[in-house]
Amino acid sequence: MHKVPLTVKGAEKLRAELEELKSVVRPRIVASIATARAHGDLKENAEYHAAKEQQSFAEGRISEIEGKLSNAQIIDVTKVDANGKVVFGATVEIEDIDAERTVTYQIVGEDEANIKEGRISIGSPIARALIGKEVEDVVTVKAPGGNVDYEIIVTVKAPGGNVDYEIISIEYI
Repeated sequence: MHKVPLTVKGAEKLRAELEELKSVVRPRIVASIATARAHGDLKENAEYHAAKEQQSFAEGRISEIEGKLSNAQIIDVTKVDANGKVVFGATVEIEDIDAERTVTYQIVGEDEANIKEGRISIGSPIARALIGKEVEDVVTVKAPGGNVDYEIIVTVKAPGGNVDYEIISIEYI
């Protein structure tokens, strides 16, 4: 099966959620089911059906997280040698040249992506265009909203923070 990249922090979040589901949520749902069963007729027992639905959701989420963790390639971004290139885990500050708006993104795994927190998926058009690029490289991306010109203006921090460089011009078409 195909391995999916995941940062150590992302894996820890998934493990914490899994632990919460197994040690807190699952026992609480089992207790709710037992309480609802004690009320008698299960055919018309709304509490019982709600608890069973919660159980189904929780068990599905447990299976999903276990599957993600078993297929994850956990990458400690502090130990990756970037050799002056944009890599998985890098934090990149870019400027939309036309809008004169600066944005900072960290390139992370799909399950960790959250645009509001500045984390973009390695599979996103911007991340795919930036991966492997060096100083002054020009890249082209077909964005849904049309052509957008970006310039990496300040920092591409390699994991571990040991390399800082500036990419002068990156064009997204």
